Amino acid sequence: MILGFREKECKKMDSIQGKHFSITDPQGVSTVIYRINKTDKRLLDEYPKYTLQRLEYAEELTGNLKKKTFFVDEPENEEDLVILSFGQDKVVVNMGILAEDKVKIAKRPIPIKFDTLYSEKETEYKEFRYTPDLKRPISIIDPETTEEIKPILYFDQDTNEVKGKCKLKPYKSYFAFEIRDKKEDN
Repeated sequence: MILGFREKECKKMDSIQGKHFSITDPQGVSTVIYRINKTDKRLLDEYPKYTLQRLEYAEELTGNLKKKTFFVDEPENEEDLVILSFGQDKVVVNMGILAEDKVKIAKRPIPIKFDTLYSEKETEYKEFRYTPDLKRPISIIDPETTEEIKPILYFDQDTNEVKGKCKLKPYKSYFAFEIRDKKEDN
């Protein structure tokens, strides 16, 4: 039984050319996984080195457990992954590598910067640039629903770039993270 997908999303998954893998969430935990994309070397002067892409998944209930099958479209030989498991008032962050048909927890560290965002008034969270293929370096997640906060896109005529801002609701916590180069981690 596939849950949480509309017909359009199921058709989209049917057209994914790549790999898939499954994990099982215990009761009270919801896992989401992001693929880390490296920006083309020719664009590094203008755009962030890494961008994030949330993996699509199908969910199946088995008793109190949720089995999630994640899909990686057009994978490289090895894919770096960020694995976020949201539980009661905490987030467990793991790095993984999809190699061949297995996901392994990564031993080599990937610099990840994460923070909890909270405000008592409605606010917009920082401007961030998009790459030409509309990928972004930062993701903001509602930890209660594990849904990503979709940025409002606009074209900045001064810089000739597509940028985004996220509107955050008051009195609500959010989880934000981005992948950085080690030298940027000051």
